[in-house]
Amino acid sequence: MKTVVALLILSPVLAFGQLTKQDSVWLPFKNMIGKWSGTSEGQPGKGTYERSYEIVLNKKFIEVKNKSTYPPSTNNPKGEVHEDKGFISYDKARKTFVLRQFHIEGFVNQYKIESISPDGKTIVFISEAIENIPTGFRARETYRIISNDEFTETFELAEPGKEFEVYSKATLKRTKQ
Repeated sequence: MKTVVALLILSPVLAFGQLTKQDSVWLPFKNMIGKWSGTSEGQPGKGTYERSYEIVLNKKFIEVKNKSTYPPSTNNPKGEVHEDKGFISYDKARKTFVLRQFHIEGFVNQYKIESISPDGKTIVFISEAIENIPTGFRARETYRIISNDEFTETFELAEPGKEFEVYSKATLKRTKQ
């Protein structure tokens, strides 16, 4: 795993010498930087997404802003508007990426990279901690890069002692670089 992350981070640096070390750390996420919109399906119903990924704070973090809107449906009569903000950081001590999400409902999820595929097109984060939810729950975020202008996100939850189940799957398309 560490070798894959190191190769993904370092090989583009060798090919593109003009990148700074701080710029190159974000290469595994370069296709995601920008503004996105899309649709989703899952337990909350069918919804729409607005999302952005931006390198911030002296290039030390990627800030993620998300708004998901689910209109009223049979399974969700009141509908729902979900918002969360997050930050992806690189933990130098552990040599891994960490994603922290802060949800409007009060949940705080902390994930670390579980894997990045050899082609860099699939990134999987697995939860390390989830605040304000019963003990033992786990979460997983999987991003699959379809093209420079499209990716999917699958969010899965696992109740204590159970396997992961898909909670929602979104397809997002770039609206702005």
